[in-house]
Parts: sequence; C-alpha cells; structure tokens
Amino acid sequence: MQLATIATRAQIGIAAPAVRVEIHLSSGLPRTAIVGLPETAVRESKDRVRSAVLNSHFEFPMSRITINLAPADLPKDGGGRYDLAIALGILGASGQLNSATFKGFEFIGELALNGEIRPVCGALPAALACHAAGRALILPEGNAAEAARIPGACVLPARNLLQVCAHLNGSVLIDPQQPPPPAPSPPGADLAEVLGQPRAKRALAIAAAGSLNLLMSGPPGTGKTMLATRMPGILPPLEDDEWLEVASIRSVAGFDDVGDPRGLRPFRAPHRCASAVALVGGGGNPRPGEITLAHHGVLFPGELPEWPRRMLELLREPLESGTIAIARAARRVNFPARFQLLAAMNPCPCGYLGSGFRDCRCTPDQVQRYRDRLSGPLLDRFDLLVDVARPGDALFTAAADRHEESSAAIRERVIAARERQRLRQGTSNSTLGARELERVAPLTPDDQALLVAATHKWGLSARAYHRVLRVARSIADLEDTQAIASAHVAEALAYRVREAAADNPGMNSPRTFSTR
Repeated sequence: MQLATIATRAQIGIAAPAVRVEIHLSSGLPRTAIVGLPETAVRESKDRVRSAVLNSHFEFPMSRITINLAPADLPKDGGGRYDLAIALGILGASGQLNSATFKGFEFIGELALNGEIRPVCGALPAALACHAAGRALILPEGNAAEAARIPGACVLPARNLLQVCAHLNGSVLIDPQQPPPPAPSPPGADLAEVLGQPRAKRALAIAAAGSLNLLMSGPPGTGKTMLATRMPGILPPLEDDEWLEVASIRSVAGFDDVGDPRGLRPFRAPHRCASAVALVGGGGNPRPGEITLAHHGVLFPGELPEWPRRMLELLREPLESGTIAIARAARRVNFPARFQLLAAMNPCPCGYLGSGFRDCRCTPDQVQRYRDRLSGPLLDRFDLLVDVARPGDALFTAAADRHEESSAAIRERVIAARERQRLRQGTSNSTLGARELERVAPLTPDDQALLVAATHKWGLSARAYHRVLRVARSIADLEDTQAIASAHVAEALAYRVREAAADNPGMNSPRTFSTR
C-alpha cells in the first residue's frame, strides 16, 4: 500500500483554508477517483494530471488511485489550483519522489497537458496563509510577483512540473522570488483642474478627513463626476494591512495586477445597468463584486436615482457593517466591503431644475417620483449632501489667473486630520458609535440646543443626528481644533438642510434632499 500526503490551499472568499491532499494507490483495475466535495473543474484534474505526468517523462501508476481532499466538508473549487499538489502526491505515492521532501512546502497551480504550470486566482491569500503557517509556497511563475510582496514570505516560482520535482530532489533548486521594486506612484487627476465649486471641494475634503459618505446633486455638466474621480487623490495612502486586503481581493477577482502599496486607493464607478451579482458579488463560486473591489476606497454610483431601487437597498447592509454576506446552498462567504460612498444625482429627470440657464421640462409629479426613488433610510446613510451649481461665465474667462488648491495640498490636511483621529480614538470618525461620539465630540449647551432644535424642525432621524456630529467632528479635525465650535456644528447642519445657515449660498435644499 502506497500513501502520500501533500499540503495546499483552498479559496473561500478572500480566505485560504488549508487542504490536505491524500493519495492512496491500491491494487485493482486502473481508476482515479477524487473525493472530498470536489467541483466539476476539480474532478477534471485527474485527466490534466495524467497527461502532465506522462509528458514530464514520469510514469503514471496503473493502479487504483484514490485522491482525498481533506477536510471532506469543505467544498473544493477554484479550477485547477489542486493540480500540482495532486500530481506530486501521485509521484510520491508511486515512489518516483520521496514523500518526505514535501514537508515544509505548500503547492498551488494548474497543470497544462504538457506539464507547464498555469497561474490561478487567489494566489496572494494562499501565500499569506502559507507564510503564517511557516511554510514555503511553490506556485506558478505568473503568480510569483504578487505573492512576493508579502514581507518575509518564501515564494518559489515554477514553470513546469519537472522543475518542481528537480527542486524537491535537490538537483536543481528554485531561487526564491524577490519582491518587485516599488513602482512610482501614478499621477492621479488633480482637484485643481476643477474650476470653482469651492463648497463641493470643501465637502470632498471633509468626507475624506472623516471617511464619510457624500451625495452631490446638480445639473449635468457642473463637474460632479470630475469631483468624484479626484477623490482618491486626496485620500491618505493605504496602510500595509489595508493594502494586503485590497490586493487579496484583486487576486481573488482574477486581476493581473494586484496594485502597488504606494498607489491610490481603489475607485469603482459601476454603471447603473450592472446586475446585482456584479454589484455585491455572487455566482456558484462566489466572487467579489464592485462594493468589495471598492474596499478601503471609493464607490461612485453615478445618476443614483436611475438605479433600480432594489439595487440601491443592497448598499444599506455593507454601509453599516462593512461586510457583505453571500449565502449559497453549500456555503456562506463574507467579503469585506468598507468603502466610502460617493454618489451623484440630477435634481430632476431632465436635470435642469433650478439650473438658471435652461428651462426644466419636468412636471412636479415627475420631480417628486424621481426623488422618491431614493428611500429615507438610504439618504440617512449619507453624511454630507451638497448642491453642485453651474459656475458663472466669469470663472472661465479668468481661468488662467485663478489659483485652485491642488490635491496634494488637500491630501496633506486630510492625512493630518486622520492622524488626529487615530491618536484620539484609534479609528476614523465614520466608525464611531453613539457613545463614542458623545465622548469625542462633546457640545456646549448652546450647540446642543441648536442641534436638537434642527432635529425637530427638519425631522432628522437619530441616525442623521449622529452623522451631523461626525461631520462636525471631522471639520474640527480638518481645522486642527480639539473642541467642536459653533461654526463647525452650523456647517455640519448646512450639509443636511438649507435653512440651517440661510446666509450661506449654495446650501442644500430640503426639497432636493429629504432626510425624513
């Protein structure tokens, strides 16, 4: 009786649980059976492995071969990621390789019929788990660069099955993959390119400082999309643990490039025609959707009321919990989804209500139905609501003489504000609960009375009340003040209702943004 055991990794969401591949050769008619809840692509491994072994000039045993993928209750999918481990296990069980050499290694990779090793999805999470277990990982050359970014990880890139066998035999060793050199940070779009819109830029800076959600409303052509696409340029760089999560998500999703630690935060702008699976993730083997790809970054659904209401309501859970759960018959997968929601909308179906430069063609009923597509609970989850008006003609004629603050300058202030939050409470303002907000954002009796009066006058919910506090706290952090001043509370209220500060132009109209 011949038996061999070899270690590999499965893929469940962005996790990589350990899998033991057990190979047993016994007497009987030649037959290969794979057990342990294999999916179709995994069951097909036996045919790929047989051809790869023969074309690598090894003998394929003419025995009854039983391949067990343990644990048995864990569904095994992910295409051909188990091919390499199965092939090596067969060679070890048949005596063509010494099974003792498998100790200290893990193996992932899909085999071509000629023995070459093809890249697989989810190599980075597998490398992370392998490194945590104290083992070296042998994987395809196409996955080596992304896996080598893990500090201290031992990653061995292999081109084909024969090369792996030579390394295990000690005849020709594989050199560990070196981490790729840091890539220059790509220049992002600069906020200085947006002419005017000081109030919208101010709202962007506040949202970036507190990791808050922002909804912009305005006619077409006022720069809402331009403002949104420049949001990553004013956000702080990713921390090391944040980048590993973002890179793991991209690896699982099948992206060729997992990104660089020094790059910009993710920015995803799904189209309103996208399906629910594309937005939140799913499928037979659940894959991450747009909200997960925007993890630690920005999600920008343009023309928000044009989205199906069912799709918009799907955003409520991840906005509160920072995760999205996808349940299937055989499994339940949790994907991270802690993103900033940055959205845009027109004031009416035609887009020109109150624009001042073009007549609106919509009836009052049409306008009301259009705005009612956004439910109150969804609007409550926006911290800032801002109107984006059309710039005056004088702005364009004097554009060459104007000085607009650059994204780099705003980013420095945002980084300083985030650092104050980290030192004070260990997290961003967006994640603070009610009790924590009362501690870090105390108000004077006069400011408390103002906020309570505004809550009653405009029918703000308890959630909106606390979001006003978060905005006020973020404004104070952005201005490097320890205490929240009355001006901070008034400005925060101005991003919910217009009447909160009637002397300031450009305030949001309650007709446009209902917070009830």
